[in-house]
Amino acid sequence: MPRSDPPRIAVIGAGPIGVEAALYARTLGYPVTVFERGEVGEHMSRWGHIRLFSPFSMNHTPLGLAAIQKDYPKHELPSNTDLLTGSDHRDAYLMPLTLTTLLCDSIRMDTEVLHIGRANVLKSDPAHDPRRAASPFRLLVRQAKQESIEEADVVLDCSGTLGMHRWLGEGGIPAIGELAAAPHITYMPVDVLGARKEHYAGKSVVVVGGGYSAATTIASLAQVAEQNPATWIIWLNHGPRSTPLTRLFGDPLKSRDRLAALANGLANRGEGHVEYHSQTVIQSVESHGAERGIRITARCGSEELLWEVERLIANVGYVPDLSFCRELHVLEPVGGAGVVQPEPNYFLLGMKSYGRDAQFLLSRGFEQIRDVFARVAGKPKLDLYDGVYARTLRLAA
Repeated sequence: MPRSDPPRIAVIGAGPIGVEAALYARTLGYPVTVFERGEVGEHMSRWGHIRLFSPFSMNHTPLGLAAIQKDYPKHELPSNTDLLTGSDHRDAYLMPLTLTTLLCDSIRMDTEVLHIGRANVLKSDPAHDPRRAASPFRLLVRQAKQESIEEADVVLDCSGTLGMHRWLGEGGIPAIGELAAAPHITYMPVDVLGARKEHYAGKSVVVVGGGYSAATTIASLAQVAEQNPATWIIWLNHGPRSTPLTRLFGDPLKSRDRLAALANGLANRGEGHVEYHSQTVIQSVESHGAERGIRITARCGSEELLWEVERLIANVGYVPDLSFCRELHVLEPVGGAGVVQPEPNYFLLGMKSYGRDAQFLLSRGFEQIRDVFARVAGKPKLDLYDGVYARTLRLAA
């Protein structure tokens, strides 16, 4: 049912989807607060060296462009065909957007959401209990070591998944010794060709993973090996295919297809000092100490394999952190189907809504935002991306 008063919106995470969700809410006149435990685009900056597969035309909205052009008419935006790195996108679009009149007072950085519950309702109360929708959310947040309680009527969880990596072992649990060795394993996206090049040049490196992140790492390490022949790369993947990545027929994102073709070629032909092992399951990981190497044991069929290497990169993906909403009826999402939750007015948006599936594009996140606010407003046809509102903003400049 449509509300007679504007709902208070709490957005968790000031990444591209969180900021866009806040912009959508502010354009509708809703009070909104964005809680970001780090800086704007914190996760994006961590993989800032990686170039997006999708062009800029797919990674901005009419509302975002209008807001920036209204307040900063001289700001130079990328062209629609540009393939930006994460850092480029953050600097050219996301940061200016957070400084606009609509958003500058809505974002609270260095503010972590610790727990979320409902006033006068417990997890033990059923999800369909009518008291839930009528009770505000209570958010325990921490800023500058000070804790406080914030209230909201709608929570948009846009916190992503990058902060919680998956494990190397069979069945999704840590391999033997992995917990102790974790400080010496790289789970985050790594700038092999830039800031961390000297760390990997001339070294023996094991890369574990079968997706585009692993392919990006392998392609970068192969370039390092061209200049440093002592570099040797061992690519391990539990998947059954002899080629690591499945190429999509007619893939509209050409750079994604080129990466898949390159990585598959490196795996199959042994080019770039790469040896590839499929159907390989990690059994144990033993670190010999900082800069002293790592021993990895694995199983491939009935064969046991052993490597002594200097570096280990785990591109095994990430999982959503649901710990701060454990007192709510929130389920781990699967493949983008987790936007709408059993908990009334609690929504997962962006990468987090895809759970363990990494096939997420920002353009899909923008569609999620549109659909969620149509639901929140009780207006199924509400769509601020149809151009009317964006043109109105530009005319008001």
